[in-house]
Amino acid sequence: MDTTTTSRARGLQPAERMSRLGTESAFEVLAAARALEAQGHHVVHLEIGEPDFDTPKNIVDAGIKALKDGWTHYGPSAGLPDVRDAIAKDVSKRRGIKVDAENVVITPGAKPVMFYTMLDLVESGDEVIYPDPGFPIYESLVKFLEATPVPVLLKEENDFRLDVGELLDKVTDRTRLLIINSPHNPTGSVLTAADLEAIGKVCSERNIPVLADEIYSRIIYDGEHRSIWSEPGMDELTIILDGMSKTYAMTGWRLGYGVMPEAMAKRVAQLMTNSNSCTASFSQRALMEGLTGDQSDVDRMVSTFKSRRELVVKLLNDIPGVSCRMPAGAFYAFANVKSLGRNVKELADDLLQKHKVATLGGTAFGDGGEGYLRLSYAASEADLREGIARIARGLA
Repeated sequence: MDTTTTSRARGLQPAERMSRLGTESAFEVLAAARALEAQGHHVVHLEIGEPDFDTPKNIVDAGIKALKDGWTHYGPSAGLPDVRDAIAKDVSKRRGIKVDAENVVITPGAKPVMFYTMLDLVESGDEVIYPDPGFPIYESLVKFLEATPVPVLLKEENDFRLDVGELLDKVTDRTRLLIINSPHNPTGSVLTAADLEAIGKVCSERNIPVLADEIYSRIIYDGEHRSIWSEPGMDELTIILDGMSKTYAMTGWRLGYGVMPEAMAKRVAQLMTNSNSCTASFSQRALMEGLTGDQSDVDRMVSTFKSRRELVVKLLNDIPGVSCRMPAGAFYAFANVKSLGRNVKELADDLLQKHKVATLGGTAFGDGGEGYLRLSYAASEADLREGIARIARGLA
């Protein structure tokens, strides 16, 4: 028997790549808040980006019917053909573009679209430009794939919109992907038509693919959503990320989809085959009902978010030392607390532990978030009033 030993530690040792994988702080704060609740404390939740509404009844009924009708078996890796077609028609109509079912891949949640896009396009050593502050999984996946993360700062004086001059400063011959997010998490900013035209011109001329995270495309308060796909030459370079979680209050259903050039869609479907096999068939029947059925619940939800937005911004601006711009989309307020001179992660931890209100420090979304707190107003008016009152007491 070979009794040779090595210096390698016993047990299941992770690969080096795992050290490069980040996390999403909202779920960590949620877990900490749940632990306080388990001790008997009442916590106001303003941390998690999840609508506080139930999934519309017509969608739930469609999911139940699909289960009863036997939609419980494997389906095609790219998604059920008629559901892909319904997504293509909805995307085409709402964005004023022309896409077909062959451009669509349905995934279990929207995050796989980010992962598959980078797996398909980005090599080790490539550079990926993304917004800072921005959704933390962008940077996490870039590092995981041994690419180079290149943050572009979103400034409050520019309403947290991506500045094309800043973008040009970041572009090099190693730039392989640009990520944009509009409406934006965590700031609620929305890129203007002029912004998209300028960004599209830069990317089209330099052949830079764009991952357009449009998961909040229906939660916009003035005007209509516009996609960079519609800019000249960008139909060949854009991957649209969208899904059902935010618009239809379906976070637990795990339903997302990507819209991309057909050749890439085939490769992404291959990645689906190798990872998830397919997205649940009965869930896809519910997805189809969501897109093609009654939209009145969505309209009411967005109207409610709009009213809450105005309330939250007013209450925050009434707190000494706090200022907050009016978000144009999504359901987040990004409050400026720089005048307090405190580390915002420590501030958010203090608000949770001492005042039992869960928020996120802006640095959960990158270094550019220092000096800000993110609050989700996907909560009841009563909770918003109570939560901001607790914040006011904590800051005082």
